[in-house]
Amino acid sequence: MARKKLGTRKIGRNAETGRFTSVEQARKHPKTHIVETLHPTR
Repeated sequence: MARKKLGTRKIGRNAETGRFTSVEQARKHPKTHIVETLHPTR
């Protein structure tokens, strides 16, 4: 049987505090936020 490929997901993060935020908020404020891609661990 073939293994199911695990997908990635995106999260928003405040660059000053390190707290998680929404991706929409991170895209609206690019100077203070970062959009990160999380790869699942096996």
